[in-house]
Amino acid sequence: MPGSYGWGMRTRVTDMFGIEFPIFAFSHCRDVVAAVSRAGGMGVLGALYFTPEELETELKWIDDNVGGMPYGVDVVMPASYEGADLGVDSPEDLLGRLQGMIPAGHRSFVDGLLERHGVPPLNGDDAGRALLGWTDATARPQVEVALRHPIALLANALGPPPADVVEQAHAKGVKVAALASTPRHAVKQVEVGVDVVVAQGTEAGGHTGEISTMVLIPQVVDAVDVPVLAAGGIGDGRQMAAGMALGAEGVWTGSIWLTVEEADTPEMARQRILAATSRDTVRSRSWTGKPARLLKNEWTDAWEAADSPGTLPMPLQFMLVSDALRRIGRSDAAELATFPAGQIIGTMNQVKSARQVVFEMIEGYVSAMERLDRITAD
Repeated sequence: MPGSYGWGMRTRVTDMFGIEFPIFAFSHCRDVVAAVSRAGGMGVLGALYFTPEELETELKWIDDNVGGMPYGVDVVMPASYEGADLGVDSPEDLLGRLQGMIPAGHRSFVDGLLERHGVPPLNGDDAGRALLGWTDATARPQVEVALRHPIALLANALGPPPADVVEQAHAKGVKVAALASTPRHAVKQVEVGVDVVVAQGTEAGGHTGEISTMVLIPQVVDAVDVPVLAAGGIGDGRQMAAGMALGAEGVWTGSIWLTVEEADTPEMARQRILAATSRDTVRSRSWTGKPARLLKNEWTDAWEAADSPGTLPMPLQFMLVSDALRRIGRSDAAELATFPAGQIIGTMNQVKSARQVVFEMIEGYVSAMERLDRITAD
């Protein structure tokens, strides 16, 4: 199936979405999403940090700049979180109830940490984005916006999506994916009707489990009958070939797009990623309350120190620290600037275009497969 690169691939997911290569690129940056889809993969926009109005703007831009190629949207609808049993449907009411559940001692700890590092406060217009899409009530408006656009995929980053959301997506002709860190999670997702399971190993950036990618993928492939995407520590064609050899039908990538030319990653963060090794990440609850792999620094260390009050459950932890993280991002306190990053950052030491990253992944995949053919040839 030759394509624009002179070489093509065919799996159930390339057929499902009409894409040239089974490379799915998760990014919060619309430019990266559009660039990867135009290059033959599928960009997937992370909706989490956008208000519904902002998400509408981002998706309209992608519609106008993706060249008619398919793309997806990723939301966070956790299966369990603090406040899920409050029976509050209004995002505004839920926010108020949850704010009252954050202990004063935790607020003092965050304030003291920022004060010690000389981090200035936000101005009034920058504050107050404490909840966004971390709950069912706040993610549903994002889903509604996404389904008004010609997306090809709706993905859920934390556990199985609600069955009614899967039905809504399918009614619009939109496929549904969900991330799994254990075979048991994968089975639950298929039971609610997801079309694609992303088997994400512990090497991944962001929310991730404890099982390594190489161990996890064949277990998930054996547990479900839908296509599986390999995720976690995948950033070049050899790793892509390994995931496919284990039974996956494509790859889900994230961290490798943080340093591409199109990314809107702050320059301070970009330089830290380019200089980092694979040992410079850690699984921490200091970002959202659930284990997520982050760049290790004085922020993550502080939450493990003896004077730490401990992290709060999702979404209270993010509500506690969201303004603090934005304050850090607008300051010179690089030692506190943390963000999701996977172990693949140890190989990310150059700034390239998104198209070049796709090309090099395919080139590396072809070389790996040719090498295996030589090894097994009679």
